[in-house]
Order: sequence, then C-alpha cells, then structure tokens
Amino acid sequence: MKNDEAVSPVIGVILMVAITVILAAVIAAFVFGLAGTTSTSKNVGLTVSTNSTWLTITVNGGADLPSLNDIEMSVDGTSYGPIKTGGTGYTGTTFTVGQIIKNQSPVTNFDGKRVILVGKFKDGSSQILWDRVL
Repeated sequence: MKNDEAVSPVIGVILMVAITVILAAVIAAFVFGLAGTTSTSKNVGLTVSTNSTWLTITVNGGADLPSLNDIEMSVDGTSYGPIKTGGTGYTGTTFTVGQIIKNQSPVTNFDGKRVILVGKFKDGSSQILWDRVL
C-alpha cells in the first residue's frame, strides 16, 4: 500500500491565515492612522441672552475653560472683535465660572440677525461656542 498524501493542504491553510492576518493589520493601521489626525472638540459652557444693544454672556464652566483665551463675536458675518477688550464685566487673565460679561454691539436690533461667538484657545485653535439667529 502506497500513501500519496501530501503536506500541501496544511501549507495552504497556513498561508491563507497569514494573508488574512497581514490584511487585517494593514486595514487597522490605515483606519487608526486616520483616527489620529482628527481634532477634539473643546468643552466650554456659556449662557447667552440679548436685548437690543447688549449681549450678556454667563460663563458656566467646562473642562476647557482654563485654556479659553478669548471670545470673539460676529453679527451677520461682521466681526466685532474680542470680548476681552470690547466687553464690560471681564476682569483678570482667564474666564471664571459664574462670570457675567456684557458686550455692547453697534447693532441696534438683534432680531433676525445671526450671532456667532467663537472661542479662541491658548493652543491656537478656535471653535464656535454659540451660534443663533435671534
């Protein structure tokens, strides 16, 4: 009796498993490489109220409040500059929880206007903190 079995089925299975592992590693490296380039959102809480000429901002806190450098306001695409220099109620070098800031605007009526508050952070990044059509 002669045995004609070969080792080729075992080698074939090992090669298929190796190719699957390599392919999974390449896909994982690609996916996780892309995930590393995304930026994270900043967490700052504000409450905003308005009347005809004032925007009143109450700072509620947030994990990224210590790194908040300034807040800039724009109304219908026109920038009215940073809150630090254009507002009343801002004191010190950082924003604090419970702080109330009033920013006077040359806008005589906010009705129907889009108001955007953009936070500028110490790491150079910026993020929209508040965006409303009033």
